[in-house]
Amino acid sequence: MNIHNGSLYWPQTTPPFEPQEVHERLESYDIVIVGGGMSGSLTAFQFMKAGKSVAVLDKRQFGSGSTSANTGLLQYSNDIMLHELIEQIGEPDAVRFYEMCLEAMDQLDEVATLLPVSADFIRRPSICYASVEEDVAKLQKEYETLKAHGFPCEYWDQTTVEANLPFSKPAALVTYKDAEVNPLKFVQGVLGEVEKGGGHLFPYTEVEDVFEQADHLEVRTSNGTFHAKKIVYTTGYETVPVGKRIGADINRSYAIATKPVEDISEWHERALIWETKRPYLYMRLTEENAVVVGGLDEDKPEAPLSDELIAERGQRLLDALHEHFPKQQFEINACYAASFGESIDNLPFVGEHPAKPNHYYLLGYGGNGTVYSMLGSSMLVDLVDGVPNRDAEIVQLDRKYGVK
Repeated sequence: MNIHNGSLYWPQTTPPFEPQEVHERLESYDIVIVGGGMSGSLTAFQFMKAGKSVAVLDKRQFGSGSTSANTGLLQYSNDIMLHELIEQIGEPDAVRFYEMCLEAMDQLDEVATLLPVSADFIRRPSICYASVEEDVAKLQKEYETLKAHGFPCEYWDQTTVEANLPFSKPAALVTYKDAEVNPLKFVQGVLGEVEKGGGHLFPYTEVEDVFEQADHLEVRTSNGTFHAKKIVYTTGYETVPVGKRIGADINRSYAIATKPVEDISEWHERALIWETKRPYLYMRLTEENAVVVGGLDEDKPEAPLSDELIAERGQRLLDALHEHFPKQQFEINACYAASFGESIDNLPFVGEHPAKPNHYYLLGYGGNGTVYSMLGSSMLVDLVDGVPNRDAEIVQLDRKYGVK
């Protein structure tokens, strides 16, 4: 599957990651993790901290899959607004899910501070503007719902939008305690800590099949056989080796990164910016003062091979950026297309397979994938150890749109 095509931005900011040593595999691991991107690295980190022996397998070079195409916007708000999620799953679970996302933001911050090198994790506000006048009422309702449940936010009318930004929109919802990150640096740093803590990293190792033995799992790969008590699939948007997603759509999106700009002081507090329209446009600044812009989602699973098509979509994103910041001169530095997954019920998949004991999943589908990776990795430690976790019921696999 073509996870991404085109020229990527984040690999320009950091050298490729390779394990510090070639590991001699253990006779058996407590946990084998399939996938070494954002979900896999955080899951390995959490299990390593819990004292488990861990092996992380990835069929590519670590961080070269969806992580390299991740645009690095981290928010507690979700693609589905809180008031909409309340209608879908009820107020207690919906509010708790939003709380979990806000808590995960702080956990990501804590992990970032532990890394030996900066992953450019910086707390930022987010500005979600009303794309059209008809969306103002929806933003107002979301503001009132978030505020009623104690989430940090603010409502802007059109006058306030115009006072803070170089473009005009009918209204905006501002949320606080969000963040930006260089996702590739972050994953590399986390994997480095996993290896330092005794975890074993195996790149270029593709899982071919898993067999259940009397007291362990036999994980057959392109790099020989691994034995483990438990296995966790953190395969992102790739097809999982075991089990079947029945509540997910794999689509594709486009993104660009510009060359650095000298002065972008008109960008209010360097906030993350997105909109109410679906599919939505989103943009952020980087530490290097480049602008990352994404959007133009299409209902097709694989990134296109056509360089011309990717360039055309990139130009459309650049034009949209110019519309928002007309005084600036932007030039494209990187332009690519990438696959991404969305769950039908707008929730990630976290937990044990309903019919296959010792097979666990963390699939953080949706615009909040990194946040889902954080909250899911903490949850899995409890689930594997048999510790009751009420939150796990919200994102369990055994639901209408889950993993079978």
